[in-house]
Amino acid sequence: MGAAEDSPPYAVDTWRGFIRFATAPTPTPPDPGGPGRSVEERLAYYSQFVTVRTPAIDSLATSVRRLMLLGRHQRTTARPSLILTGPPATGKTTALLEVGRACHLAHQRQHPALPGSAHPTVPVAYVLVPPGASAKTLTAQFARYLGIPATTRTTQAQLMQAVTHTYNTAGVRLVLIDEIHRLNPRTTTGAEAADLLKDLTEQIGATFVYAGIDVTTTALFTGVRGAQLAARASLIETGSLPARLGARRPFTDLVTDLEAALDLARHRPGTLPRHAPYLHQRTAGRIGSLTRLIREAAQTAILDGTERITKNTLDQVRLDHQAETHHTPRQPHPR
Repeated sequence: MGAAEDSPPYAVDTWRGFIRFATAPTPTPPDPGGPGRSVEERLAYYSQFVTVRTPAIDSLATSVRRLMLLGRHQRTTARPSLILTGPPATGKTTALLEVGRACHLAHQRQHPALPGSAHPTVPVAYVLVPPGASAKTLTAQFARYLGIPATTRTTQAQLMQAVTHTYNTAGVRLVLIDEIHRLNPRTTTGAEAADLLKDLTEQIGATFVYAGIDVTTTALFTGVRGAQLAARASLIETGSLPARLGARRPFTDLVTDLEAALDLARHRPGTLPRHAPYLHQRTAGRIGSLTRLIREAAQTAILDGTERITKNTLDQVRLDHQAETHHTPRQPHPR
């Protein structure tokens, strides 16, 4: 069992790539009492950067633990599932992968592999729904994750049987399915793919968690198939962090946590939280846009030698199109 030979080792939608992700040391903020890191080390640090705990990650982790316990001994019908949905750049994939990592590491601690074991257990699977998914291409993605061989002569039924058998034999307990919004049950191929997912949830002894963009507004929640999915899946919604929530300031808290992880020689603590209103307007409160903005600004500060992030530094960073169309930096008045 292993990733397909033509898959890059870092592709998290293969077992080899997911293991590499789950067991790799996570990026850590600088140690105040430790030796300074080199320019290259710090640039690499911002390329990965820390993952800050967000409400979406905490909510998803708690819900997944409950559902896995709830469905642990269920045999006759599909286990209850979960859907993580929200706009782009609100941390869905990050939350999905972080929960998958935590599940994998917890399983490793509780069930360490026996020395010389040729068939390690696989607690977590991460599958990407391909664009225009059909039952066959979606089954192939499940097969790809565990390196299940298939040829042009392999029928859909044979591949399905191989997938369910291998997943159950490998001990998969959590299946994470990303980009679920790519499924369109209103088309013939999309309907077949949706039916396939229903069959897989009944034949694989695992908890299924889906993530996608604004899933409740797509065709996935319409018709008979949509009603079945809605009846089995609970929903967790991600969204932009509000500037204020009662007496709390969730967005400013996130900015403060990200600033605490910076590795810049001359950055003044408190600078970024003071600019929280600007940062919220600039990113519309989206976690993905915010982290990208701070990472690029930090790399710029290293490369130009300033070693600090200022509002001017932030203004020079071009963000994703969605964020840029939301915010237009003010132009200086001509003298």
